[in-house]
Amino acid sequence: MNDSSEIQIEFINISKSYDGSTMVLPNLNLGVRRGEFLTLLGPSGSGKTTCLMMLAGFETPSSGEIRVDGKSVHDLPPQKRDMGMVFQNYALFPHMTVAQNLAFPLEVRGIAADERASRVQRALEIVRLDGLGDRRPGQMSGGRQQRVAIARALVFEPGVILMDEPLGALDRRLREELQLEIRSIQRELGVTMVYVTHDQQEAMTLSDRIAVFNHGEIEQLASPEALYEEPARSFVARFVGDNNLLRGTVRQIEGELCKVAVGDVLIEAFMVEPLEVGASTVLAIRPERVELAPEKGYANTMRTKVEDMVFQGDHWRIRLDAFAQPDFFIKIPNLVGQRGVLPGDQVTVGWTALDCRAVPDEG
Repeated sequence: MNDSSEIQIEFINISKSYDGSTMVLPNLNLGVRRGEFLTLLGPSGSGKTTCLMMLAGFETPSSGEIRVDGKSVHDLPPQKRDMGMVFQNYALFPHMTVAQNLAFPLEVRGIAADERASRVQRALEIVRLDGLGDRRPGQMSGGRQQRVAIARALVFEPGVILMDEPLGALDRRLREELQLEIRSIQRELGVTMVYVTHDQQEAMTLSDRIAVFNHGEIEQLASPEALYEEPARSFVARFVGDNNLLRGTVRQIEGELCKVAVGDVLIEAFMVEPLEVGASTVLAIRPERVELAPEKGYANTMRTKVEDMVFQGDHWRIRLDAFAQPDFFIKIPNLVGQRGVLPGDQVTVGWTALDCRAVPDEG
């Protein structure tokens, strides 16, 4: 990401309703830094695509203001906003060649023919399609068509690129390949990119920061590492990565740590925000942070039984009989011997207080 912390895009008190009563976005405030890769992540219906469409100019806010480079864009149509757009369905002209598809936005902007040819060639090189300008989209694979769509968004050198689930129609291997290429292109060009997805792995791979949306509100805005390691709310803990979630009651508080009663077990945890004795809380414990047969003392240890084991390539997913939870599980690396664990075995597991985060109970 560009080292500058300058805000290029601002959503100021934005609300959006399609029917005049149900609020899709009740009151959105968000700043996008110049040169950063910001992902809007959330489940279907959470408001992330509506946010992107308003920025692009295809939707109008019910109230509030969107600014780009300090200026309101409300009176600007999409083609005047200096933003490239990439959709899931490519949106290419099938009757045009690849080169003609790329040249079209340049023609609309009145770019001279020789400059158009130069920019088209450069865009094709960036997306590794050099030499394929004479093909039509229908003669290309889905992955190559999406590369063309990305090149078309880049070709007129916009200040911002917007992407709405651009890889959703591709298979997993191709998605992962294009994720790395999109990230590489964004870093090379230093362009501001706003990306919409419901795929948490995709968001973690691509982003400088991620805004986690839920019911039209941002639950947390942070780097991928912070979202994963330091979820601030139970929704984020549930939505981003795997987590064991345990509801309990705070019994003791010692500085930033607390002891939480989950059934008849007392668990020591780190408080994400201040809690009071007697408060209900949710504990979030990443499965890979729970150690099997720990050799050193942990703040939290327990004896339990292995209920099931699932092989997942580089690791084993082990379901335990713990806390009356049907899905309390841990992950262990796929090492030789798997430590001799089998379903039905009695085992000891442990985890530190800092790896167990107490977040507000949102019901």
